[in-house]
Amino acid sequence: MALATLLFTLGVTGAQAADPLPSWNDGAAKSAIVEFVTKVTTEGTPEFVPPAERIAVFDNDGTLWSEQPMYFQLFFALDRVKALAPQHPEWKSAQPFKAALEGDTKTLAASGEKGLITLVMATHAGMTPEEFQKTAKDWLATAKHPTFKRPYTELVFQPMLDLLAYLRANGFKTFIVSGGGIEFMRPWVNEVYGVPPEQVVGSSIKTRFELRDGKPVLVRLPEINFIDDKEGKPVGINQHIGRRPIAAFGNSDGDFQMLEWVTAAEGVRFGLLVHHDDAEREYAYDRNSPFGRLDRGLDEAPKRGWTVVSMKKDWKQIYPK
Repeated sequence: MALATLLFTLGVTGAQAADPLPSWNDGAAKSAIVEFVTKVTTEGTPEFVPPAERIAVFDNDGTLWSEQPMYFQLFFALDRVKALAPQHPEWKSAQPFKAALEGDTKTLAASGEKGLITLVMATHAGMTPEEFQKTAKDWLATAKHPTFKRPYTELVFQPMLDLLAYLRANGFKTFIVSGGGIEFMRPWVNEVYGVPPEQVVGSSIKTRFELRDGKPVLVRLPEINFIDDKEGKPVGINQHIGRRPIAAFGNSDGDFQMLEWVTAAEGVRFGLLVHHDDAEREYAYDRNSPFGRLDRGLDEAPKRGWTVVSMKKDWKQIYPK
């Protein structure tokens, strides 16, 4: 029995090792990924790409973890509004703070980018980067998703974790390029995704150098520095990475320009969009969603040669078990 058990275990392990993307169903999306990686890593062929140039960029919200019923960083900002409200009695009647305090997500969504930025400016500034990152990490350690009742960092997509690992095993350097706050992500992305903090590109607010009690510190200011979304994503990649990636992964029209820029270059390139079409295991949304809207990308992906992943059909599982 012991020998049979050992042989069975070895057989299972070997089968798992043979499948580079074990949480993906066999199909066109999985085959396209494997074919691309095989092409750029096969030495002696015209498509071979040296390891130093194997750069892959990933959006975060909706691509690596969920983003409904609203961006997870917005949940953080709302909790910060509630925590700081006693110091700001004027927030009870001023929008978008009034909506935040009352849990009025419809009004918050209607406030658009301007309203969200107003919340972020009021709740994310005044601290050093270290203080802010600790605040964000402490919140993530206790906060839970309103529907799934699990920590937000457990609502990452297992198929994308497999993909990150597969690319890194084949000499890729993986970067996160997100519209979310760069310092909101940096404290936990290495533990969750295996992406070190220096490989994160995100939106940021301005910081200022000053002395506090004779010690040099950076202080976060209530002013926008950079929005890493839409046209900003290629700019952010160029500024932070300094190399044009050969692969880009997103899920919304906010990622369109990133995929467009990456795949327009010469040589073998790869673009992929995650389509949220699984209402049973996660959410189903695309063209009309206030968060993670996917409209133009759905229309233009086929003619641009981008792979569109159906979460319902292409993924065996959504979240880690």
